[in-house]
Amino acid sequence: MMMIDCVENRLLTSRRGLLLGGASFAAWAYLPKFARAADGRDPQLVVVILRGALDGLATVAPIGDPDYAGLHGSIALTADGAHPALMLDSFFGLHPSMPEFARMYRAQHATVIHAVATPYRDRSHFDGQDVLESGYAGPGRVQSGWLNRALEVLPRGERVSSGLAVGPTTPLVLRGNAPTVGWAPVALPQADDDTAMRLVDLYRHRDPALASALSQGLQLEKAASGDDMKPKPGNQVAQMRQVARGAAKLMAADDGPRIAALAFDGWDTHANEGGPVGRLAFLLGGLDGALAEFESGLGDRWRDTVVVVATEFGRTARINGTDGTDHGTGTIALLAGGAVKGGRVISDWPGLKPANLYEARDLKPTTDLRSVIKGVLQGQFGLSDQVLAQTVFPDSATARPMKGLMA
Repeated sequence: MMMIDCVENRLLTSRRGLLLGGASFAAWAYLPKFARAADGRDPQLVVVILRGALDGLATVAPIGDPDYAGLHGSIALTADGAHPALMLDSFFGLHPSMPEFARMYRAQHATVIHAVATPYRDRSHFDGQDVLESGYAGPGRVQSGWLNRALEVLPRGERVSSGLAVGPTTPLVLRGNAPTVGWAPVALPQADDDTAMRLVDLYRHRDPALASALSQGLQLEKAASGDDMKPKPGNQVAQMRQVARGAAKLMAADDGPRIAALAFDGWDTHANEGGPVGRLAFLLGGLDGALAEFESGLGDRWRDTVVVVATEFGRTARINGTDGTDHGTGTIALLAGGAVKGGRVISDWPGLKPANLYEARDLKPTTDLRSVIKGVLQGQFGLSDQVLAQTVFPDSATARPMKGLMA
């Protein structure tokens, strides 16, 4: 079934449930046609959400911190040995499963922000993801997402005419509260093109705008249902790459999406997390491959692109009795893309001594994730401090946009 929403800016959202490799993968893309930047750039943004809480201390390890190895024990990364970390500087080492990100970092097209967190502190996945995607300081306050609200305030070029959402549901980060006009649910048999075209013809006489939106949506849905977006037998790493490859193919088109959001599940590593090899290494290899797919698939558009990778919260600084980590607080955010001023680990490092840990268990957050995202939105799209603090991330004036993230 496909649901068509014709809203006041005629944004079309295709909500056909397409499970990409099972419930672990979903991708969504929207097509805003906003005004081209004054310098001729065509800015693009990809948001990748890692659901389950990423172990930031295992992904970008503070090897230079004397307390790190003791806390992370058997899964701690080292600068040497059989599977050494990819040293980003004299202090931080990247997980060896992420050579593509390391290459981007060396090319100054990738940045790490460490000891970062949303304002949420209670360690519930459900509520933490709500805060991450809604952009509010607490859970359950709103049914719209910060990315949707950013779309609503982008400077308009051509009329926003169509969009695409592929996945089980439209994610909160892209949901909005815009009033609807002429909302119409349309059920389409999955393989019945004749029925679909008869509906288009019917609405062409009754509601030309809806007919046009429906026709464009069918074309986009056909593209999104092509071989690049279909799950094939294989492991989780290959499926992450497939999702990114399909999204990049859509975004590379001249009339394709300029803003996209993807979500990858499975990052809740309570047991057998593994160090340089193991479960987390496997997942990070998939994420690394997905970033590489965006780089290659976007082609020349990569130079104007920023990919933001974020998670709902971090994990405990000390491993547990099953060689895993429990729900924590501080973690990392990753930026990649040709528009990124990279080659840096940005952190007000709090240290890992017991007295410096948050509630004596977690990496203490010293940077608000909203400041990072605000800095990206401001650098890419020129959104003002006031719009970011009042509309995109309401009541967040104290989380100032991070400067200097864009090249």
